[in-house]
Amino acid sequence: MTRSLALIDHNFRENEEANRLFLAVLTSRRDPGQILRRMNESGVLGRFVPEFGKIVSMMQFNMYHHYTVDEHLIRTVEVLAEIDKGKAEEIHPLAAKLMPGIEDRQSLYVAVLLHDVAKGRQEDHSIAGAKVARKLCPRFGLNPKQTELVVWLIEQHLLMSMVAQTRDLHDRKTITDFADKVQSLDRLKMLLVLTVCDIRAVGPGVWNGWKGQLLRTLYYETELLLSGGFSEVSRKERAKHAAEQLGKALGNWSQKDQKTYTKLHYEPYLLSVELEDQIRHAHFIRESDKAGKALATMVRTHSFHAITEITVLSPDHPRLLSIIAGACAAAGANIADAQIFTTSDGRALDTILINREFPIDEDEMRRAATIGKMIEDVLSGHKRLPEVIATRSKGKKKNKTFPVQPDVTISNALSNKFTVVEVECLDRIGLLAEITAVLSDLSLDIHSARITTFGEKVIDTFYVTDLVGQKITNENRQASIVTQLKGVMAEQGDELRDRMPSGIIAQAVQRSAPAQKKAKV
Repeated sequence: MTRSLALIDHNFRENEEANRLFLAVLTSRRDPGQILRRMNESGVLGRFVPEFGKIVSMMQFNMYHHYTVDEHLIRTVEVLAEIDKGKAEEIHPLAAKLMPGIEDRQSLYVAVLLHDVAKGRQEDHSIAGAKVARKLCPRFGLNPKQTELVVWLIEQHLLMSMVAQTRDLHDRKTITDFADKVQSLDRLKMLLVLTVCDIRAVGPGVWNGWKGQLLRTLYYETELLLSGGFSEVSRKERAKHAAEQLGKALGNWSQKDQKTYTKLHYEPYLLSVELEDQIRHAHFIRESDKAGKALATMVRTHSFHAITEITVLSPDHPRLLSIIAGACAAAGANIADAQIFTTSDGRALDTILINREFPIDEDEMRRAATIGKMIEDVLSGHKRLPEVIATRSKGKKKNKTFPVQPDVTISNALSNKFTVVEVECLDRIGLLAEITAVLSDLSLDIHSARITTFGEKVIDTFYVTDLVGQKITNENRQASIVTQLKGVMAEQGDELRDRMPSGIIAQAVQRSAPAQKKAKV
């Protein structure tokens, strides 16, 4: 085959039968990945599709992608074939469910094979890849409608992953903006499957159940909107109904307790937290009150989602998320998501989701309990945060091999209620604690946070308002936020030492204890 590569010339590439056979190989229900790999190793694939030949053995210089571009593309096809054969139901239940209903398999397979074919060019690889697909698809025998679908899938192949991992999926505008770009259920189904295949083929350990859960949530919310099933009932009515449902679920409690613990929560909590979790939180808060504990943590682990949940009940404080983030960093836990709520009696109920480390639940629960204890110790002032982070960072080399230019984006168009602050920079221990400390210094109230790590790079997204609940619209103030965040993103590990006075939550506990007793009375 290698000696005969010269026979694959322009005329051969344009031959209708040759392209029909290639498409049959690519969409085969047997093992297309194995045949594509042999074609690639012998040079046939790069010769028949010259655009593919340009990315053969191309390295991606970062810690996120484990494979060369050509290997990544072939592995993506292998994952798609695995889903297509019904062998991935346990790992990808939604993709496995949707795949049999996708009629245009050809377009999906072509999009999966070509989605990164323009890597290494000066132009954005999604846009350049779409141009390549517009030229190649008619040659492969795809009709104009199929060609446009492949072009759209390649152009938007990162969209679903980025929205799911960096946006608040409980914010209505996130879903409406995403639905406006997707526009049809067919596109939504194919984009979900392409996204799953792309993440799975990046490298070992990159895919986890939490990413799957985020993608499923985004899919179901968008499907509801595209199919016309999105509720038009007002937020106030839906929140009232949610409070009533919580009250009914606590039916075996005294009327006094039912009333007390259902009235603790504001609209955002009632509308975004599942009823099952609301019930758990109600029991958790009541038990803490009975024990007279102003500060408490609760842990839960979920093996399928590969995520561990730590719920923190504490007197509210502007620096609370920053201190929790620092405590997690000190305990070696990577935060994936944070939901921040304030109760009507002035307490914070924060749910921190951390990436799972152990496959066995018992081991993971012990680890989570240790992290929860670390959070309690730091909040109560028994341990000083700068010291525990310094101990953790000691001896760790700073990663300067992969330069990431710090970037801060502020947008008021991504949410109806919040200003969205997105931070992108090189990851390091204690970074999230420092960033959230800066946001607190700037008198910004963080309502939710999404923490996403891509190898050595981190993208953190914060939904914020000013202290009176308004968006940040003043340009000078926005510029100040950008300047201060860029300052802390420069690698200065000692900054936290100056930002974190010890025991501030302990002081808040003492101050708020009488107020809490009064509220209970």
